[in-house]
Amino acid sequence: MKFTIYIFTVVVVILFSSFTIKKDEKITNNQVQGIQSIIDRDSIITYSKRYLGTPYLYAGNTPKKGFDCSGFVNYVFKYFDISLPRSSGAYKNIGKAKSPEEFKVGDILVFYGYKNRKSIGHVGIICEANGMKSKFIHASSGKIKSVTISALDSNHYSNRFYKCINVLPK
Repeated sequence: MKFTIYIFTVVVVILFSSFTIKKDEKITNNQVQGIQSIIDRDSIITYSKRYLGTPYLYAGNTPKKGFDCSGFVNYVFKYFDISLPRSSGAYKNIGKAKSPEEFKVGDILVFYGYKNRKSIGHVGIICEANGMKSKFIHASSGKIKSVTISALDSNHYSNRFYKCINVLPK
């Protein structure tokens, strides 16, 4: 119970910082960063879900006109001041591949193309982390033709999976 109250106090300090901490209470930088990274990952998903149903548009990168997969990922992370490539192919050589047990909400999934298994053709953002059974939000050019949530373990995506990367600051 004390732990929960302590976390609440830290959040109040981060969000409001309108009261003073007693001299004997110290908040370490690691505690603040740990809470901030949780907020950032959850905030990325909350923000990305605003665009569920936004139409797919090849080369699209705005909610008004529509998104393609990399346009969507780029748009979401840009809101959090994180600059990412605008084309899915550019994700091939960025980031270190994570093992499935390391997947986290907010990580980016990178896939081979639908027809060409030699080049990268799709990206999405993990919204429910569970290894190779994770779910991700992305702009789909398939039947749905919009921003949607899909399961990584479906044949369509698991067969095309290339890697998962973290692009968030540590």
